[in-house]
Amino acid sequence: MNTRKPARVALLLGLMAAVQPAMAIAQAAPKPVAPAAKPARPAPPTRDPNAPGFVAKKELPDGQIPSADADGNFIIGPTHTKAPEMTVKDGVPQGTIFNLTMKSTDSKMYPGIAREPGTFGTVDPKNPAKLDVPTSHAAPYTRKVAVYVPKQYVAGTAAPFIVGADGPDKNLFIALDNLIHQKKVPAMVAISIGNGSGDAQGSQRGLEYDTMSGKYAEFVETEVLPLVEKECNVKLTKDPEGRATMGCSSGASCAMIMAWYRPDLYRRVLSYSGTFVNQQWPHNPETRGGAWELHASLIPNSPPKPLRIWMAVGDRDLLNPNLMRDDMHDWVLANENMAKALAAKGYKYQYNFVKNAGHCDGNMKAQTLPLALEYVWKGYK
Repeated sequence: MNTRKPARVALLLGLMAAVQPAMAIAQAAPKPVAPAAKPARPAPPTRDPNAPGFVAKKELPDGQIPSADADGNFIIGPTHTKAPEMTVKDGVPQGTIFNLTMKSTDSKMYPGIAREPGTFGTVDPKNPAKLDVPTSHAAPYTRKVAVYVPKQYVAGTAAPFIVGADGPDKNLFIALDNLIHQKKVPAMVAISIGNGSGDAQGSQRGLEYDTMSGKYAEFVETEVLPLVEKECNVKLTKDPEGRATMGCSSGASCAMIMAWYRPDLYRRVLSYSGTFVNQQWPHNPETRGGAWELHASLIPNSPPKPLRIWMAVGDRDLLNPNLMRDDMHDWVLANENMAKALAAKGYKYQYNFVKNAGHCDGNMKAQTLPLALEYVWKGYK
């Protein structure tokens, strides 16, 4: 007789009795839910250049762009043919490019901040124009600076120059090679400064580009330009008429802010898809709407400044790209308002409403950058 079989059966029954409650608990426990996918940002609508409230504009035949002598407001597109000056050409002298590096640990003005990845901020319930960003903290950065020195530069002479945002800009350097050779612009140095990383409120880039003050212009003056002169063996003019700023998006608002607050340093501005919206952080009640205040209050309520400005915006440019709904986040309306404010004050400016173009559109820039540079530098002796 096998006495071990009943023992084995009993053991199995016991194990099953012990396992069943655990299995029941496991089956009853909710399965982990995958995080919901971040909803795609709605595509910006295509805006009508002649919408009510927009500035009156002259519509040009498709494929044409304004003259570099023309002031005012224009509609161009929808076809964007690349300008011939945007291509490297045989027989045209090419400038020298110097690549420099700057670290946050070497900066007295910008020691560095960053916003935690995956976070943005929350709107102040008492003030829809104010964004609180508790996840911003101190953080180091490294920035690249590319310096273009034209072949025609004469050592020891004070060169005019243009400061650009968001780092090395190869297309700018190509355009300058051709335009300087054609004698359409002066033989200028170009300084393309990388940002300190991130974007918008709570980031180093946002702090640099969206703050309504002369601080970034002063950073360039005291920390960037001396480095450029030392490392690239050039001398840069002190004449504000020989200094220009340029950029795209927040880099464009930065270009305008530099000249607005420090016209003693810069008087020529080139802007693509300018972020003339409420993106300043930390919030400043004196400029409640950030760069929106340029056209809402600062330009209308101030005596004209000695600035010359070129601007372009795409018909599909940004509209409310974040959770703030303060009526100050429409890029097309902001640029329209800028044109209106500049015209009312008698500024020298050219504004292009570009059909079939998005935010910082590459085709838009390829078609118009030589025009923009030539317009901005008109009148420079």
